[in-house]
Amino acid sequence: MLILLLIDWQKFRPENWFGGQILERTPAGLSLVYLFGIVVVVALLVLSFVRNRRTKFSFEQSLPKEVRRKLNSTATNRSLRIWQGVFILLAFFVYGFHVYWAVLAERDNQRFQELSSRDLRYRRSTSSQLRGWMFDRSGKLDKALAYYKKAPDGTIDRAFSLDREMSQLLGTEIGSPGLERTLYKHVADPMPEAWEVLTKIKKPEDEQKDVRITIDRDLQAFAGAEIKKGGFKRGAIVVLNPQTGDVLALYSEPTFSLSEVNNNDDMHRLEMNKMDKPLLSRALREFYVPGSTFKTFTTISAFRANKQDAILPDLASCYVPFPNSRPICDAGGSCEICSPSVPIREAYKVSSNQYFAELANLLGRERMSETAGRVGITAVETPGEALTQGYFPDIWNVSNKRIAGAISPIRSTIVTGSKLSLYDTGLEGMGQGLAGQMTPFQMALIASIPANLQGNLMKPKIEFDQPPQIYSNVLTPQQAAAIREIMATVTEESGGTGGVVRSKLAGTGIGTGGKTGTAEKMSPVYNADGTLKTVTKKRKVNGEWVEYQTPVMIKRTDGWFICIAPIDNPQIAIAVVVEDIGRRFGGGTAAPIAANLILKARELGLLGDKYKPATATPTVSKKKGR
Repeated sequence: MLILLLIDWQKFRPENWFGGQILERTPAGLSLVYLFGIVVVVALLVLSFVRNRRTKFSFEQSLPKEVRRKLNSTATNRSLRIWQGVFILLAFFVYGFHVYWAVLAERDNQRFQELSSRDLRYRRSTSSQLRGWMFDRSGKLDKALAYYKKAPDGTIDRAFSLDREMSQLLGTEIGSPGLERTLYKHVADPMPEAWEVLTKIKKPEDEQKDVRITIDRDLQAFAGAEIKKGGFKRGAIVVLNPQTGDVLALYSEPTFSLSEVNNNDDMHRLEMNKMDKPLLSRALREFYVPGSTFKTFTTISAFRANKQDAILPDLASCYVPFPNSRPICDAGGSCEICSPSVPIREAYKVSSNQYFAELANLLGRERMSETAGRVGITAVETPGEALTQGYFPDIWNVSNKRIAGAISPIRSTIVTGSKLSLYDTGLEGMGQGLAGQMTPFQMALIASIPANLQGNLMKPKIEFDQPPQIYSNVLTPQQAAAIREIMATVTEESGGTGGVVRSKLAGTGIGTGGKTGTAEKMSPVYNADGTLKTVTKKRKVNGEWVEYQTPVMIKRTDGWFICIAPIDNPQIAIAVVVEDIGRRFGGGTAAPIAANLILKARELGLLGDKYKPATATPTVSKKKGR
């Protein structure tokens, strides 16, 4: 009896078997038993349907076929077989529907991906544990981007050092997931399948380790301040390392504060702000007309076709693609390049529209389309197709596809269909017309190609420890060096459209290359309360006039600048776009912002030790005694 009293009977309770997982596994086991039972029932029905398809009662065998058809038993069997078949089809439909939404939709259905983050169960599972800290590329404690702090009431709250500057990248708990809900391991598999619950011994929860991303905290904050300092209300900045793909800064204005989003009402309010669209990352998911910055793409295409030294015979005061075509002229109707003997570097330097329009037609749609695929742009047949290409997560170099999905850029497109006229393809070559579906992210990638010493397009990455990956080889090292020299004419030579960069970097020893751009785009008009401004119009439908509302559109001008630095071994590639610059140009609006970003990158040591400013030694003044 004494021995029985000494036994710890608690160990033999079911909830303590196998590490206390018997009771936890019971629902999963029952679910599998139920599923197995359903499969068996369906299998028996199918087997019965096959075996009894031609079965008849023995007394029916000798009867004529016409008589057998009229017998009630035969009619009844036929009816049952029909309903049996219907049931089997419905069963396959129901389970096929379930399989699609449980397995395939997460990968293939864009709308499902957008709404899955709103699911309450999903949100609870992702926020049920403390996450690690998120550090910038330095890994220093004082550079943490996301961390925990103790609130006055004693609770532990998640805090963000760049609450506004990083909000679109980090995402929210209610809306888009962003990096905050995808960088940590438990998000990768928040809901294990029943089979895994039943068969695997549950291990202790993985520690939600700290993560380190490629963003530079100080450069990101500086980028946000630069757009507002220039007096611009809308714009975007992308800074990345062309040798590794590291994204150093990714900013979009207008933005929002993460502290503003505490419930669904807050999220709905931000979503309804159609004028500012604060939830939208303009850097990743807003289309712009790239203007003359796209001439860099045409230049890359020319080098790939070995047409960089081609003589263009039709240059005059303006380029006329075909008889009676509208002419394509340089800015203001001027004649920047009128001689067929002018080299591509000179045309690029002065940003000649007519030169690059004719060059695009010389290259042809096929060559432009082939180059587009190499640089991450989707070439489509018709303008309608350009609006339906969705997102482009495959461009990212990530350890988990959820991370790529959370920060996936929208696909930039170019129309290269056979029905385009030479005028249309000419406009594309200079960055207008049907080339007007570019994101700032895509233009930064284009700038990074000649900046890469091997001529590669590196997959951009946000995880600091992720090894670099090549997306594609676009140019030879020699071609990349030649294009860098061409880009340097814009910022380093007299008469280049980016001369402001040279003046701002004077005395630093930093050589740069770049391309300015100014582009017009039709934009909707909004009322003072943020609602879309519309006008009433009429049209005839079935012989009757019907009124309808259409948005009021105006033409706005955007300023662009893409650049690389230092020119001898580029460590940063930058794309800057600012909206609604009035009558100014990209060289006077976006280019100064890029120049300031280069100076800040130099200060932070992002251009390499060669260009890092020397630390000043403080001097101690000695007062003379009286």
